[in-house]
Amino acid sequence: MGVGKTTVGEMLADRLGVAFRDTDADIVAAQGREIADIFVDEGEPYFRELERQAVRAAAEEHDGVLALGGGAILDESTRALLGAHPVVYLSMDVEEAVKRTGLNQARPLLAVNPRKQWRELMDARRHLYAEVARAVVATDGRTPEEVAQAVLDALELKEA
Repeated sequence: MGVGKTTVGEMLADRLGVAFRDTDADIVAAQGREIADIFVDEGEPYFRELERQAVRAAAEEHDGVLALGGGAILDESTRALLGAHPVVYLSMDVEEAVKRTGLNQARPLLAVNPRKQWRELMDARRHLYAEVARAVVATDGRTPEEVAQAVLDALELKEA
């Protein structure tokens, strides 16, 4: 959350001369409502199923840069699917998250005591991100341009 997946993903796609796609945006477009509203109205399990379907569809249909929501990695079938792709885990510590988002945006999983909940989410997810990632790129203190370059370097990709 707030790590810069969309911003960096769009930069990478542009530099590589490919399309960019964000599964969270796919869900919002298909549902006609924001993710926070889906969580409130339908609950997390319902959203996670939408997310699983969105990731599968995107992986099958899209051959450019793909950004996934932070919780997509929780699904075992999604992790298996990602194994065939060059995945980069953009990492960030809680202090950087506070600087970037204030942890006060519409983040349904951070509604109460956001710093504590952010740490707990990351403790539960970090090993899953690392499990599927070919590379880990720290975003702390870096501009989006620097992160995009670090991703290109980590995956040994050349700009178009």
